[in-house]
Amino acid sequence: MKFSLFVHMERLDASQSHAQLYEDFCRLCEIADRGGMTAIWTGEHHGMEFTIAPNPFINLADLARRTKNVRLGTSTVIAPFWHPIKLAGEAAMTDIITGGRLDVGIARGAYTFEYERLMPGLDAWQAGQRMRELVPAIKGIWAGDYAHDGEFWQFPSTTSAPKPVQQPHPPLWIAARDPNSHEFAVANGCNVKVTPLWNGDDEVASLMGKFNAACAKYPDVPRPKIMLLAHGYVGTDADDIAQAAREMSVYYNYFFAWFKNERPIRQGLIETLSEADLAANPQVSPEVMRRNLPVGSADEVIARLKRYEALGYDEFSLWIDTGMSFERKRASLERFIADVMPAFAE
Repeated sequence: MKFSLFVHMERLDASQSHAQLYEDFCRLCEIADRGGMTAIWTGEHHGMEFTIAPNPFINLADLARRTKNVRLGTSTVIAPFWHPIKLAGEAAMTDIITGGRLDVGIARGAYTFEYERLMPGLDAWQAGQRMRELVPAIKGIWAGDYAHDGEFWQFPSTTSAPKPVQQPHPPLWIAARDPNSHEFAVANGCNVKVTPLWNGDDEVASLMGKFNAACAKYPDVPRPKIMLLAHGYVGTDADDIAQAAREMSVYYNYFFAWFKNERPIRQGLIETLSEADLAANPQVSPEVMRRNLPVGSADEVIARLKRYEALGYDEFSLWIDTGMSFERKRASLERFIADVMPAFAE
């Protein structure tokens, strides 16, 4: 099993400047590159200080100059916010800039907050349909002289300018949860990325089961890769680990608040959650974080990741966005590289 870093700029309040947040983002990516991780993944979000990522291609182009070895992936671009010609061209240009290190992850999106602002009236089902139309379209544009007459986009014969370095195109990844998404990804020759969020090993196994069923349904398609994305923390002692579990619990409470889209938002920051708000959401309590996620000592994290590996996951991506300080993120990442990854060396 390979290891990668999943990272955005993020803040729960305005105590850090955006310039400092970006520098912290880059420093974490540089640590991942030097430490032998296989990839860095960053996504796309709009108008949300919680996850600051307006265009992942800009970040990845900059990281191409700051790193040497890692793959550089969008995880993910939000399909309904992109025209196929625009996505194909920008991705191809980024593939050139990165020297053929680009991976392109695509998702339907998750936040109603973003749908309301960029495509009012859009729902998750229609966003999924747009994703299903987008993927074969960008493949066709990369191949060249491709015309499209679909439900959402129509355009005459078009060739991506430029074309990507990687041929026939950069690896494609689909964010999948339900069986239909897994089947779409496999049928279209795309790799799969899944996240159990705060859920535990049963959900991790269930997601793999859906992937295996999709592969069995399309036996003539070469088996794609599957990546597991989850929060994790490698701690020094019981107090440090307990603090990390509390910080992740707070993070997921804010995740829920953004997802529900009910609280006031000012200057891109959602209204601060009170202790009562946090206590009212026991499904993401610190105890749940500790029980369900790879959070603990290096030996505990290794043991849980070995179970993921045994299920058949090709890659584990460490989701480092947690609301904790840069110093704590850096220390955990360095311990993950030094104390956990060697247990999986070939």
